[in-house]
Amino acid sequence: MGLRTKTALVIALTTALAATVIGFLVHHRTAENQQQNARTAVDDLLVEALHDVASGTGGSALVDPPELPAALRRAVTERPVRATYLSAPGGADGPVMWAAARQGDEVIAVRRSYAPQARALADLDRVLLGSGMATTVLGCVLGGGAAAVIGRRIGASAKAARQIADGDLTARVRRAGKDEIGQLGAAVNTMADALNDRLEAERRVTADIAHELRTPVAGLVTATGLLPPGRPTELVTTSVTALRDLVEDVLEVARLDVPGVEQADCADVLVSALAERAVRRTGKDAEVRVVRDGTVRTDPRRVERIIANLVSNAHRHAAPPVVVEVAGPVVGVRDHGPGFPDALLGEGPRRFRTGARGRGLGLGLGLTIVVGQARVLGARVRFENLPGGGARATLDLGSAAGAASSSAGDEDAAGNGEPAP
Repeated sequence: MGLRTKTALVIALTTALAATVIGFLVHHRTAENQQQNARTAVDDLLVEALHDVASGTGGSALVDPPELPAALRRAVTERPVRATYLSAPGGADGPVMWAAARQGDEVIAVRRSYAPQARALADLDRVLLGSGMATTVLGCVLGGGAAAVIGRRIGASAKAARQIADGDLTARVRRAGKDEIGQLGAAVNTMADALNDRLEAERRVTADIAHELRTPVAGLVTATGLLPPGRPTELVTTSVTALRDLVEDVLEVARLDVPGVEQADCADVLVSALAERAVRRTGKDAEVRVVRDGTVRTDPRRVERIIANLVSNAHRHAAPPVVVEVAGPVVGVRDHGPGFPDALLGEGPRRFRTGARGRGLGLGLGLTIVVGQARVLGARVRFENLPGGGARATLDLGSAAGAASSSAGDEDAAGNGEPAP
């Protein structure tokens, strides 16, 4: 049950309870006033009747009437008082208000019909019931409207928070009011500003460091070419090459962090050709398995970069054989290692956090670049662990703008979001 429904129900129940209490109080107070007025009027009649009996004129007095209620008879017989009694509505005349007193050995009584008061009270109850129902319905409508307004304002803050969590640091909550919900929206905006400033500062520091390292690393690469052949030279060359690749990866991540800096240069290409070139580019052993080929409009360089990073990551952190499966616009890279860690599956790749289970290898830039390049292409990347062991990363180019399949079978492959096993 959502907050809107809960708020509407609370307002409706409160309105119904208030209408019920007010109706009960009005009914009770009106009934008391009616009875008091009726008792006063019938007691006045009894006083006149007693005077008439004493003077011998008779009048409207009833002497020892057999229909006199037993409780009233006992009250006036046991004590010398005047008493009134409202009989229950049992006869044809309905309820009757009695008044009686003892005069000598006789009981003198008068009676008056209480039906008009009973009908008036019943009419009042119907009016109270109708007005209570109308008030409850009105309360439901107003409560629903108020809950909808509150829900929309809270929902806007929640939506902005989700967008910020998904990486859209431009999302903001529109300021409306200075109440608690308005303060919540302002807090979300402040959080987004602080987070954006912190990430921007981090990106600038990372990019500046990488830029500063680029020149000396290039000098090192040149210097290694001047070293004499031998095992020490090979070790130095390998380390310098790894350092150069790391600096380039850091610069690429810094560029991908800034929206709009990287733009896709699209062309119509065969997905199988992209996969084969990407595997050759890595120099790793991986099988390219074409289940169903397809043509897509995308940026070939970025797609090759994504597939190459996935293949390299599979070799670095998993176990062979590594298989690249092509099914139309969907490319899957499968390995037979221990699988992706739970943190990566739940939160996605994070820079400077390795994707290996139980090992501190790598800086986590490879999969971060994969996600960033896919975002530039408008494609989707999904990471999953397979029931039979191993892991699979799936690149869906069919979700990118301008993607085109070469056959109806390709469209089916794009629709299910993963390559055929």
